[in-house]
Amino acid sequence: MSGWIVIVDDDIINLKTARDILREKDMKVSTAKSGKDFLKFMESKRPDLVLLDIRMPDMDGFEVYDKLRELEAFNGEPSIPVIFLTAEEDGSIENKCLGMGAADFVRKPFHRDVLLRRIENVMKNKQTIHNLTMDATTDKLTGFLNKESSVQEMRRLCKTEHGALIILDLDSFKLVNDLYGHDMGDQILVSFADIVRKNLRAVDVVGRIGGDEFIVFGENIPYESVVDNIVKRINTQLIAKAKELMGDDCNIPLGVSAGTVFVPDEGGEYDELFKQADKALYYVKKNGKHGYAVYNSDPAKEQEEPEQMTDSLDRLSQIMDERGEASNSLMLGQEAFMNVYRFMIRYIYTYQRIAHKALFTIKPINVEFSGSNLTEMYDHFEEILKKNLRKSDFMMRSKPNQFFVLLPELAEQHRDIVLDRIIHAWNELGYEQSAELIYEHEIIDGTHQENVDSRRAQDEEASE
Repeated sequence: MSGWIVIVDDDIINLKTARDILREKDMKVSTAKSGKDFLKFMESKRPDLVLLDIRMPDMDGFEVYDKLRELEAFNGEPSIPVIFLTAEEDGSIENKCLGMGAADFVRKPFHRDVLLRRIENVMKNKQTIHNLTMDATTDKLTGFLNKESSVQEMRRLCKTEHGALIILDLDSFKLVNDLYGHDMGDQILVSFADIVRKNLRAVDVVGRIGGDEFIVFGENIPYESVVDNIVKRINTQLIAKAKELMGDDCNIPLGVSAGTVFVPDEGGEYDELFKQADKALYYVKKNGKHGYAVYNSDPAKEQEEPEQMTDSLDRLSQIMDERGEASNSLMLGQEAFMNVYRFMIRYIYTYQRIAHKALFTIKPINVEFSGSNLTEMYDHFEEILKKNLRKSDFMMRSKPNQFFVLLPELAEQHRDIVLDRIIHAWNELGYEQSAELIYEHEIIDGTHQENVDSRRAQDEEASE
């Protein structure tokens, strides 16, 4: 058993007895001889549990308990569990203790095993509550506050503290998911979270408010140069980690952009401050990314800022490009797919682009594997395609066991990455004893003008 316990009792013998029992269990113990001393102590300390005697001169335990809860409420802190101590046998005292919200009640003189068991039960309950609270407030992937908890905490901090409110947004992150898959995307997010922690202090608060967007409150950060240094360090370390995870030949322009507003220089209302930081972020996104900008409402000091920052085509396009929610590739019926396919062929050859097409066929090899088992296997493969292809890709199920895929605007060096990812996911399903996955692929190259017309005609004829 471990933890930090404060014992409040005016009786020196009781203090020493309880302290010795607890220290045998390697617990940190602090003592106070009066309610007044204890409350002074609690102005700057946060122990795990309080043992509070009821009968004390000047201020009894009930009054001390009420003042402790007032202090915690004023500071916006969670309640520390309290176990009341008393030598009285009156049953109404116990009812009053528990009715006030005390965690438990222990009679004096102390019985060693009873005292330890009561303390252990309270500490276990506290840990359980803490775990449930963490589950409800924490983003499981990064360990930062989740969106709802972030908003609540940022509103409190913006009203009560001085510092910098910073929106961090990953640049080109969707390309990681598109080319390397969502598992790699998750690894990048986890690594990014670790990098942010290393470059911020324990007092700074971080939340995840979107797929690749984060909010930071840097307490008592007064200068732009501090933000500059933080963003530069994060970018340098993130690029190094990305190359470590995806290889030195990774050419995704991954990085982080930051929009900042200083609090309370620009006010104390989080919702308005967030809009201001978002405007600064947009400025960075439009002017090279991988950097930061600070919002300043003073016209004499304001940086160059884009006009019409809201409700414009450019603004909406920026939002959709950088912050669109991740979704699967598009599965189309045959008629819809044919229309899209014909359009893409015309586009590729008209504008000299490149695309790839692939045909996946699942060939059963186990005659006992049939019926609903086959249907389930085919459906599993469809889910693999949806998860591992890009949002810009199209696919059609031409037969129950056959899938035609169109991969527009995919560089040839990235094609094998996508196809290998699909094969790897299929192999992990464990169907190798029941079926074989066969695939063939072909490039649609509109960059060479010779034979373009004949090639276009062949592709369009094939789609009929």
